[in-house]
Amino acid sequence: MVETQTQKQQSNPINGVNGIHNHHHDEADFDPSAPPPFKIAEIRAAIPQHCWIKDPWRSLSYVFRDLFAISAMAAAAIYLESWYLWPLYWAAQGTMFWAVFVLGHDCGHGSFSDSRILNSVVGHILHSAILVPYNGWRISHRTHHQNHGHVENDESWVPLTEKVYSSLDQSTLKFRFSVPYPIFAYPFYLWTRSPGKQGSHFNPYSVLFAPNERRDLITSTTCWTMMVSLLVYLSFVVGPVQILKLYGVPYWIFVMWLDMVTYLHHHGYDEKLPWYRGKEWSYLRGGLTTVDRDYGMFNNIHHDIGTHVIHHLFPQIPHYHLREATEAAKPVLGKYYREPKKSGPFPVHLIDNLLSSMSIDHYVSDTGDIVYYQTDPKLFKSLKGKSN
Repeated sequence: MVETQTQKQQSNPINGVNGIHNHHHDEADFDPSAPPPFKIAEIRAAIPQHCWIKDPWRSLSYVFRDLFAISAMAAAAIYLESWYLWPLYWAAQGTMFWAVFVLGHDCGHGSFSDSRILNSVVGHILHSAILVPYNGWRISHRTHHQNHGHVENDESWVPLTEKVYSSLDQSTLKFRFSVPYPIFAYPFYLWTRSPGKQGSHFNPYSVLFAPNERRDLITSTTCWTMMVSLLVYLSFVVGPVQILKLYGVPYWIFVMWLDMVTYLHHHGYDEKLPWYRGKEWSYLRGGLTTVDRDYGMFNNIHHDIGTHVIHHLFPQIPHYHLREATEAAKPVLGKYYREPKKSGPFPVHLIDNLLSSMSIDHYVSDTGDIVYYQTDPKLFKSLKGKSN
């Protein structure tokens, strides 16, 4: 089936240029789109039992650690009030907002604790504090995990099909493919989702959600609205400029972290990785297209979110066990696991991955059950001409 499908795609003149990665057929060693010789149960069996155990007190200790750091930095910034230190504060505080998002993300997966009530309470507090509608995001993120690597059904940074891509106007293309615009996309995604998809993470009647989830949506949208109201109120009390400095700029740094990290988990590897449709897609094959990343000194700060392959396959595993679980699973995964490049203290090497991917990963074919990103050679010429 894979062989036939690939031949079919190569006969397509569009795919023949840059859609299907022909060098996979020249290299006899490994084809990442080939069905793996192992089952997900074999990976699960290789992971030590204690890696599945959730310790609510340990999880809460990370919450207290992060909230203490956020509070201390805000207090120091107010006390010192120095324009020399504000940029440092913005970078550090935005990074801590991102760390808080990851803990709320764990609540959404149920990897924070075995208590649904504790997960929901902590998740609402943490995500509402950084203007994320907890239940709206939790449900759509569940969709992402259940359909990772599927061209149509995935939810996070979904590939544009050629038909959708060709229907977009210049401003939308620029926003999606010209850095830095894409790394500010998250708030807009919450309201409108990705191109070609409809719905909002705030609307209980959105196509994203089932009728029995509407009450959850009302809860998270209400919490989000309360946080916005608090920020507006504080703007009147201490002034909008102070709120912008203390909260507004760090919020956008957090958005940059979120967009960059989530994009790089599914894009920008040295060799193009497959996306699937139809009978070729499976939960395991889709999960094996995700990529681990090393973030240097930030690995611990943002709770090892870069250890992503095992997290995608088994989102129930707490973040503090992901590294051990990954090491245990590697012998089973073999070449389907791609070792991340080692980072220095700052993961500057990932900027190149981001830029190069944005320049070549534009759309996938409308047809075919195994597809790779294709490049629009006219994209940046047209954007440059438009700006001129």
